[in-house]
Amino acid sequence: MNKNLIVVVLLVLAAGCTSKPRDAAFAPPMDPTRNVSEQDCSRPVDTGGANLMCREVTEAERRARIAEEERRAKAQREAEERAARERLERERAEQLAREEAARKQRADEEERLAKLKAAEEERLAAERRRLEEEAARKAQEERERKERAEAEALARQRAEQEAREAAARECRRLEQERLDGRAVLENFVANYGKVDEFKGIAGQISAFLAKARKVKPCP
Repeated sequence: MNKNLIVVVLLVLAAGCTSKPRDAAFAPPMDPTRNVSEQDCSRPVDTGGANLMCREVTEAERRARIAEEERRAKAQREAEERAARERLERERAEQLAREEAARKQRADEEERLAKLKAAEEERLAAERRRLEEEAARKAQEERERKERAEAEALARQRAEQEAREAAARECRRLEQERLDGRAVLENFVANYGKVDEFKGIAGQISAFLAKARKVKPCP
C-alpha cells in the first residue's frame, strides 16, 4: 500500500511540475490558507512538508543556489576538517599526556627502586661495618686476654722463681748458720776441751758433732 501511495504522490508532483497540465482535474486551485512548499522542478522534490508548488528557477537563482550550497559544503568541509584537526590535536595531546604520565611513573618507579637499592646498600654496608667492628672488638679483647694471661703467667713464673731463689737463699743461710755453729762448737772443743771445767760439755759437744746429719741439700 505504501508503494501505491508513493506512486500516486510522484504522479501528482509530475503533473504539478508541468507548465501546461494536460488535464485540469489534476491541478485544482490551491487553498490559500494552507502552507506552500515551493520546490525547484529541476531538482529532486522534497515531499515532506506542506503543499508542493513547482516553479521555473532562473539561471541566476540556480547559480546563486549552487554557490550557496558550495559555500555551505565548503564551510561544512572546513568545519569537519577543523573538527578533525582539533580531534587529532586533542588525541595527540591526550597521547602526549599519557606518555608523559607513563614516563613520570617510570621515573618515579626508577627513583623509588634506586632509593630502595641505596637504602639496602647502606644497610648492608652498615651491617658489614658492625660485623667488622664486632670482629675487631673481639680480636682486641682476645689479644688483651692473651696479654693478661701471658703477663699473669710471667708474673707467676717470676714469683715462683723469686720464691725458689728466696728459699734457696734461706736454705743456704740456714746451712751456713749450721756450719758456722758446728765450726764454733768444734773450735770450742779444740780450744777448751782439755780444760777441766769444760771437759764435760766438750764431751757432749763432741758426741753431738759425731752424730750423722740428715740435711736436705739446698736447690
